[in-house]
Amino acid sequence: MKPYRLRVTLFILSSLLTLHPSVLSAAEPAEKQPNILFIMVDDLGKEWISSYGSETIKTPNIDALAAGGMKFNNAYSMPSCTSSRTMLLTGQYPWRNGYVSHWDVPRWGVGYFDWKKKENTTFARLMKDQGYATCAAGKWQINDFRIEPHAMKKHGFDDWAMWTGAETGVKASDKRFIEPYINTPEGSKVYTGKFGSDVYTDCLISFMTRHKEQPMCLYYPMPLVHRPWVATPDHPNAKNRNEKHVAMVHYVDKMVGKLIKSLDDLGIRERTIVIFTTDNGTTGGKVGFTAIRNGVEVPGAKGELTEAGVCAPFIINCPGTVPAGVETDALTDFSDLLPTFVELGGGKVPEDLTIDGTSIASVIQGKKQDSEREWIMSIGGGAGKIVEGRVVGAKVFGERVIRDKQYKVWVSEKKEITHLYDLKKDPWEKANLLDSELAEHKTTIQKFQAVVDSLPDKDASPFYEPRAANAWDVKENVKKPKAK
Repeated sequence: MKPYRLRVTLFILSSLLTLHPSVLSAAEPAEKQPNILFIMVDDLGKEWISSYGSETIKTPNIDALAAGGMKFNNAYSMPSCTSSRTMLLTGQYPWRNGYVSHWDVPRWGVGYFDWKKKENTTFARLMKDQGYATCAAGKWQINDFRIEPHAMKKHGFDDWAMWTGAETGVKASDKRFIEPYINTPEGSKVYTGKFGSDVYTDCLISFMTRHKEQPMCLYYPMPLVHRPWVATPDHPNAKNRNEKHVAMVHYVDKMVGKLIKSLDDLGIRERTIVIFTTDNGTTGGKVGFTAIRNGVEVPGAKGELTEAGVCAPFIINCPGTVPAGVETDALTDFSDLLPTFVELGGGKVPEDLTIDGTSIASVIQGKKQDSEREWIMSIGGGAGKIVEGRVVGAKVFGERVIRDKQYKVWVSEKKEITHLYDLKKDPWEKANLLDSELAEHKTTIQKFQAVVDSLPDKDASPFYEPRAANAWDVKENVKKPKAK
């Protein structure tokens, strides 16, 4: 080919590549799928986050996420650990997936979160289908790794470093912080001389380092700040429960900062969507912790259906993707996470998979100012019980709360609305408006009653198969069914 013809040919090819990105190799898409880093702290209410008005403590790294991203005011978790975890993993409300109460699978010795059931499909499995590398670190509690050592892999995670929960008969397994007992693909062991939060965080950073060229979905259900309360490496002289709790909150903030710095160091910060939230409110009761929020003393409300128990801090940040400095009243709850992750990754939830959530991806990306949710719900307090070898909720129809941007109702186990609150005027739920004669209040009750009427009269039990008894099973005065 003559030189001038070669130059013309190269010019044309160059122009085509410039004007038509579709001809680029599939291995080098014009727009990469974003990474997702989901951080969920254990037992921490808004009153302990300074960007949500805490006057008791400063959380600068979490506050930086809020300042540079989007802060939600109306995001619901569930009131207890298990319910929040299974809900965000499956996109289903507890009344549907059966985890309406809290229980520790490794300690109770019955059932498990069964990956063979389509109803238990996790966001991790769906993200893997879209080409994501997946990793989880922190607290699991809904499988016994002695029964299935690779439960995490079967739920869709490529790598993990998980505290499974206290395993009956294994004393070392009680520890999640100081010299923690952690399960990885290599098995379970005690990490002598280590602080658990460092092990979990370092696992995620190592995974990000190895997979930074791939889209990643990272799940960090932090064990902090759940009991037992311990002194941290940064505050080794913390003595009483309150000092230790404060030290643990500071360590949460430190871990958030460490992860964000790692994203910067790896050069993937601007394509990583970071979500920060908590699974329920702060520990309450006789050993509870109280903080000052916006001038109001707020006792811990874990396990309660008050706003302090279920309206979680919820912050989303990604420079260039998530608008900065936004505070939104958009409604969302943990059932929205699965469809949101899938949409952010460019996919769709399978049509034959039943979920309750609605994606908020367009809100996160600044394409819409509000979510599609007209109401959100929280359910799942208290402990479960064993009936005929199965773990079930403590009640046939569990008490729950439903709210929109202004009003909130409480629904009893008799499936009746018992309380109505105007959260804009009464955020601490002091004045029950159930008997109000105002037309607006009556209309609101009718609206929520229609939602209540649409719910089943009986909450589901977990989707798992009965299994053979093991030596470490908790002995109960019930007859266990034969394993299939």
